Amino acid sequence: YTTEGLLSQIQASSLELMDHLKVIHACQISGFWRLLDFDYEMKLLSHITQLMDSESWSFSRIPLKVSLQELRPLEPDIVWSVMEKGEVFYALDEDKICRATAQMLLQNAVKFNLSEFQDVWQQSVPEGMTTRLDQLKGLALVDRSSRPETIFLLKTEDLPEDTQERFNALFTMREKWTEADIAPYIQDLCGEKQTIGALLTKYARSSLQNGVKLYNSRRPLS
Repeated sequence: YTTEGLLSQIQASSLELMDHLKVIHACQISGFWRLLDFDYEMKLLSHITQLMDSESWSFSRIPLKVSLQELRPLEPDIVWSVMEKGEVFYALDEDKICRATAQMLLQNAVKFNLSEFQDVWQQSVPEGMTTRLDQLKGLALVDRSSRPETIFLLKTEDLPEDTQERFNALFTMREKWTEADIAPYIQDLCGEKQTIGALLTKYARSSLQNGVKLYNSRRPLS
């Protein structure tokens, strides 16, 4: 679809449409919007990071023209559509690169030892980048009750869109949640002027455990 084609099919303003295209990581190629397969995105990223290493470039200053010239023989369908005149420098988004790398590592494991994962994750990102668990909000969940502590992939977009069904799924997965853990998975359900606290009040019960406020389901789960 072109932008005009999407606007003719979807009840949304141009601003709302563009915001959502950004959220789902759509890219425009030759005037048409596409969703790239995650493995393909990581393949492109690998090409770029290998080029950075060979040329000793900083991730905060990557010359676009030289990069595209090098990548064009490898990925012509993508590269030819974004060629620009003159020299332009780009920076890799540290948080997005760290997040994507974590997803790549976690998608092939049911659960990952947290300490081991953090070591492998840091070693897998470009030099100069720093990995942090807060980069994984809405993507992965840490289980600090297990011994050793573990981390596993849990993407917000894979959860039900209906609010009650979303809470049911989350409370089926884990009986009690802290607000910090559950917030990334219900943030997108908040309507205009609605807060996470208001959602939790409506769909969950709170209790104190060792001085920590925890939330569980308001209704029995089968």
